[in-house]
Amino acid sequence: METEAATGLAGNALFNDPVTWTATGLVIFLLAVFVFMKPHKMVAKSLDERGAKIRSELDNAAALRKEAEAKLADAEKRQKEAEAQAKEIVEIAHREAEKFAADASAALTERLKLREKLAEERIARAETEAVRDVRLAAADAASKAAAQILTEQLTGKAADDNFTASLEAVKKALA
Repeated sequence: METEAATGLAGNALFNDPVTWTATGLVIFLLAVFVFMKPHKMVAKSLDERGAKIRSELDNAAALRKEAEAKLADAEKRQKEAEAQAKEIVEIAHREAEKFAADASAALTERLKLREKLAEERIARAETEAVRDVRLAAADAASKAAAQILTEQLTGKAADDNFTASLEAVKKALA
């Protein structure tokens, strides 16, 4: 019996140790908390909610990224269109400038020709007036000389008739 008693005492010694009972109580408490409060489900639920929240944020981020890429593509497209329009506007401006320069050059040439023509007409008029003035001066001088000669040589009615005839001849010549 001693062996039984020794074994019983040894087994009893385990049950009499407060550490054993503290550990047993802790295990029972943890099992009770685990069974009744179901912390694993709360942790799983919390993790699922967090995962769903993260997944939602990732989906939102992906949607924002797609939207940003679409806006970027649209902006790049508009930029290319604007560059093409700007290039076209510059080309049109160059063509219009060249046309304007050609028109201005043609107008300048036309104006120079017109001025040259007007100058030539003025010169021709001046020459005509000069010739007429010379003729008038010559006719005037000739008529004065003829009048003086006739006055010295002719007298009376013959002088008057001769003067009138000469005057008529000069008028016809000048007209």
